[in-house]
Amino acid sequence: MDIKIIVATHKLYRMPEDGIYVPVQAGAALKEPLPYRHDNDGENISEKNQNYCELTALYWAWKNLEAEYIGLCHYRRHFKGHSGNDKWEQIMTGTDAEKLFKKAPVILPKKRNYYIETNYSQYVHAHHSEDLDTTRQILSEKYPEYVAAYDSSMKQTSGHRFNMMVMHRDLFDAYCTWLFDVLFELEARLDISDYSDYDARVFGFVSERLLDIWLETGKINYVEVPVVNMEDQHWMKKGSAFLKRKLTGGKNE
Repeated sequence: MDIKIIVATHKLYRMPEDGIYVPVQAGAALKEPLPYRHDNDGENISEKNQNYCELTALYWAWKNLEAEYIGLCHYRRHFKGHSGNDKWEQIMTGTDAEKLFKKAPVILPKKRNYYIETNYSQYVHAHHSEDLDTTRQILSEKYPEYVAAYDSSMKQTSGHRFNMMVMHRDLFDAYCTWLFDVLFELEARLDISDYSDYDARVFGFVSERLLDIWLETGKINYVEVPVVNMEDQHWMKKGSAFLKRKLTGGKNE
């Protein structure tokens, strides 16, 4: 299988050695070039990186990368393929991916569960409710067949995050066509001039919530695998911030 998974990064970092991985500098138009592929080559939206995060690399892959299967992971987050004492030995290989694609045409990370929060309440406690409310309005106008899945997803307490996925090219094209049409319309309608630098990454945040809606509406099968975090996760700090937002409604950067 011809599989290419871009590794979105904004800094020098150790990269997986398997040939399926393509390191891509996200936001390359705004920074000094790194010795990777750049998301401002060819057709691109690299200059939107501060608001779109890793999606500028995803857009680049959509418009400029040729492969039977295309996906995205992060320099510090990878799909797990197998066990190993070292984290780098656990990263999914091309052989691992081929086995997974025999089960489904899409590979996703395991869902994140918020337990005491819905997808909607978790978002609005951390960001701005207008982001999601305006997104729903756009769907109701342009893609009404997605509204039922949107409403259902917002009431659930778990979802796929990180904008990580690997898909067959036909699905990848369909997903990106839909996703960026929604996000570009959202960008045109939202006034983010008063947003903090953190909240200004709004289109990257919203897109994380849109993936499940697209999958559910299309009845698309997928297989989940764990995520290998290459850096230590500060779960106590994250948990405390999560509870603070829940109890006080404060936003945490």
